[in-house]
Amino acid sequence: MDVDAYLARIGIGRPLGPSLRALADLQLAHLLTVPFENLDIVSGVPISLEREALFDKIVSRNRGGFCYELNGLFGSLLTELGYRVTMLSARTVDDVEGTLGPEYDHLVLRVDLEEPWLVDVGFGDSVRVPVPLRSDVVLDDPLGRAYRLDVSGDDWDLTERPAEAEGDGVVGEPRPDGAWTIKFRFTLIPRTLPDFAATCRWQETQSPWFTEHRFCSIARPDGRLTLMDDRLITRSGAERTERPVDEADVRGVLRDRFGFVL
Repeated sequence: MDVDAYLARIGIGRPLGPSLRALADLQLAHLLTVPFENLDIVSGVPISLEREALFDKIVSRNRGGFCYELNGLFGSLLTELGYRVTMLSARTVDDVEGTLGPEYDHLVLRVDLEEPWLVDVGFGDSVRVPVPLRSDVVLDDPLGRAYRLDVSGDDWDLTERPAEAEGDGVVGEPRPDGAWTIKFRFTLIPRTLPDFAATCRWQETQSPWFTEHRFCSIARPDGRLTLMDDRLITRSGAERTERPVDEADVRGVLRDRFGFVL
């Protein structure tokens, strides 16, 4: 991997060595520069989980992707930088029904320093900092949200409480009622990227969420910018604006607002 090119892509210098501060800086830099998007899926372009293909898409072509691509490549970057990284399988939770998705529904990272941390750059609008992998901590993120891990047997739940007056259910945004909700459930069983290939293929060909909607969403320091189907949604703190986007203008929006050309 060309580590320097990857670091230049996310706008950050090479850390002196593995540390929690450097890990947090890398995670936030990634979220602020690499979008969560499914544009290949809705365009019928097959997803490849080969590292060279992921690097070409995300680094060389300035694109984004979804969890298998984003966390898959970010995990490789962390490994190259000297971190101990383990891929974990997570199951997302339906906001309405409360039902669990299938195994390998989501890919997250465990990063071991003096203690283990949960790291995720591939879940849309979610936690922006490493989460300590223990159940006795409530973690506040820079946008005023709170996160905690609940443990039952082998299952770990990442739960979230939104900030006030936030969220409308777009691309993983938290619900606005202020209640704790489960984002996903995972176990600590080590996985490899090929383990996710079959579910990745299902997501890109059959999953209603990924095949029936077009989205490109990126974090901002104070909120988020999202192209969702034919709407451009901007959230800045508690303020939210939305405007329609004509189909003829989509490529220009992606170029001017998200920094890449299809």
